[in-house]
Amino acid sequence: MAAAATAAAGGLVHLRPPQSAAPRFGASRAPPLRSRRPGQHRRPRRHGAGRVSAGSVAVGEAAYSEPEAALLEALLGVQGRGRAVAPRQLQEVESAVQALEALGGVPDPTSSSLIEGSWQLIFTTRPGTASPIQRTFVGVDSFRIFQEVYLRTDDPRVVNVVRFSESVGDLKVEAEATIEDGKRILFRFDRAAFTFKFLPFKVPYPVPFRLLGDEAKGWLDTTYLSHAGNIRISRGNKGTTFVLQKSPDARQILLSTISAGTGVEEVIDDFISSQNGAEVDLDILVGEWQLLWGTQTEGESWSTLASAGLKDFQIIKEGGQLKNSVSPFPGVSLSARGNICKTGNNNTFSVSMKEGAIRFGGVQFPLDAEGEFVMEILYIDNKIRISRLNQHILVHLRIANAA
Repeated sequence: MAAAATAAAGGLVHLRPPQSAAPRFGASRAPPLRSRRPGQHRRPRRHGAGRVSAGSVAVGEAAYSEPEAALLEALLGVQGRGRAVAPRQLQEVESAVQALEALGGVPDPTSSSLIEGSWQLIFTTRPGTASPIQRTFVGVDSFRIFQEVYLRTDDPRVVNVVRFSESVGDLKVEAEATIEDGKRILFRFDRAAFTFKFLPFKVPYPVPFRLLGDEAKGWLDTTYLSHAGNIRISRGNKGTTFVLQKSPDARQILLSTISAGTGVEEVIDDFISSQNGAEVDLDILVGEWQLLWGTQTEGESWSTLASAGLKDFQIIKEGGQLKNSVSPFPGVSLSARGNICKTGNNNTFSVSMKEGAIRFGGVQFPLDAEGEFVMEILYIDNKIRISRLNQHILVHLRIANAA
């Protein structure tokens, strides 16, 4: 039986999933960015916003230091809490983590009340020793992963929670916890159960912890705890690094909602309405952008998708040169080139596509990709751009600054 379950060490849950097929759960909807009282009308949209300023970044009531903000900025766009991340972005995340660990944060974090409470997992490394539950649940964007830490009770515990959705339920895996020193928590998993909203009872997770012996044990070092108590970095005995946060900011909620794929338009609308407007110039658009989400494009031809930039990637260079690229199939790519220029004092731009090409392997043919479009910038910062292109709402992630 011990061979059928993985070691319970490493911080987040290290258990083998049940042998029976898990039910297929729907995507959960992220909470709204801001609440409205009954009868309160939505505020008019303020189109556009300037770049995020350097220094301390305020998010709701929480304030992040510049190194903490750099970590959150590096994590924007990471899928599956680290399941899919480009090497360059992973390097940025690792550098930001190491910078915070060098600063140290709160000394002796296990002795601080700031470590207590519920923490949401926003990133984890995935070494070869990652547990099956990490591979099964942690990388699914539609699930939310939490770690609850309660050390100042008669029954100290670390509880790992996989929340499938607010309407479906969750899986909780609990461990007895002991403080070894100022950074390390020792734990032993002892119980786990599914709680489904449609059942009046809990469903036990079929792992016999008492028979696992040392495989149910582990430790977790907190290598950084912010002085505001909103960012925590921990490393487990399996070599995994975890980045956790008390309350995600508005941009993180937006991106997690896009990943989940449910309720996106409403969250975008709330997000835009909550921002202060600012003038947008062409230079802030310069860079390489990846399309994360767009309104429906059924019925559009591939040449139209390339011309309008409704799929994949877009590069905007200084001077207004623009290139859209689409890869509908392996070995096949479509591209369209043109120009973008500002049309007036508001945040609208004229997009004029002049020529296109389609490439099959190493062979290229001309493509009719001419088109005229109007782009309105609804929001933009160092990482995220929300725009309206004709009737389409588009959300882009900046992946590089154009040369």
